[in-house]
Amino acid sequence: MNILIAPDSFKGSLSSVEVCKYIKRGINNFEDIHNIKTLPLADGGEGTVEALVNATGGQIINKEVTGPRGNKVNAQFGIIDNEKTAVIEMASASGLPLVPLHKRDPSITTTYGTGQLIKKALDYEIEEIIIGIGGSATNDAGVGMAQALGIKFLDKNNEEIGFGGKNLKNIQKIDNKSIDQRIKKVDIKVACDVNNPLYGLNGAAYVYAPQKGADQNMIKMLDKNLRYFNKIVKKELNKDLNKIKGAGAAGGLGAGLVSFLDAELHDGIELILDLVNFDYYVKDVDLVITGEGMLDGQSINGKTPVGVARRAKKHGKPVIAITGSLGKDVQKVIDEGIDSYFSIIDKPDSLNSIMERSKDLLINTSEQIIRSLTLIKEVI
Repeated sequence: MNILIAPDSFKGSLSSVEVCKYIKRGINNFEDIHNIKTLPLADGGEGTVEALVNATGGQIINKEVTGPRGNKVNAQFGIIDNEKTAVIEMASASGLPLVPLHKRDPSITTTYGTGQLIKKALDYEIEEIIIGIGGSATNDAGVGMAQALGIKFLDKNNEEIGFGGKNLKNIQKIDNKSIDQRIKKVDIKVACDVNNPLYGLNGAAYVYAPQKGADQNMIKMLDKNLRYFNKIVKKELNKDLNKIKGAGAAGGLGAGLVSFLDAELHDGIELILDLVNFDYYVKDVDLVITGEGMLDGQSINGKTPVGVARRAKKHGKPVIAITGSLGKDVQKVIDEGIDSYFSIIDKPDSLNSIMERSKDLLINTSEQIIRSLTLIKEVI
């Protein structure tokens, strides 16, 4: 049997590289199958740099940048494609895990560190930048990112505004004359795993700000500021950001990348699958095993397992998903190409305990799946 293992990470527990490793180990615990290919994946969020660097033989560069709350953090980006392409994961510099639970506040967090990563990547004379924008702690519409690259957002006193979504309302003028000119020579593609608009009930603030620490009053304020920001951009740059699918991703960073850097927003998993040459890996296999930490009805909206399944089905391949847990309306994924799904959870337990045991649980589940497949084959 020829098997392709192509999962996302189990966030907070196992990286996609580790998930591949333990699924393979579980399979080989029962039967030593030599024809197993592993392809760690991501959809633009946590693990994007690692997945692409691993799949393409690139290198990881570590840099110190400004974190979401203005403190210094250690972040990284990747260099791939014969050093022609940089891969940046905004979560590495501006992500939610970088902010302790009791300090989460999207009215003051900034994407400035993401802009610094872009600027540092330009030092490598790259021709293209891939930016994964999942997992943000921010709601500043990418203004911080743009500030790091030299764009000025001036208030009524002709002074630079402060960090965070609460200060968007103070912008009176956008001055891009001092932007780092190297950015104009680089193609920028954004791996985006959602298609929310910039503002409104389905926008950045109402949908994602609560998990970043916002209460109802803050949500309304942030949404109002994003509406104002869109008016300023229309006036200064002649762009209506709310008409762009995905503009609300990462607290509006999607909008900022489009408006200030002329970036293109792409379906995250589709872009990643193309970059790692997924079609080449899948064409000669008998089975695809994918997965991630949670599988539910929302997974059909751009999450890795469903993206893998859709692509695998174009080649007529069966797909099994192994996940940490199964959520509401998970059966919807069956219509999108996943033939069967399994949770690794073996008994009622706390989340912390399950995460601590995730390695062993994943190994055991994988072994039981291959045992079942072998038994069915023998019976038939």
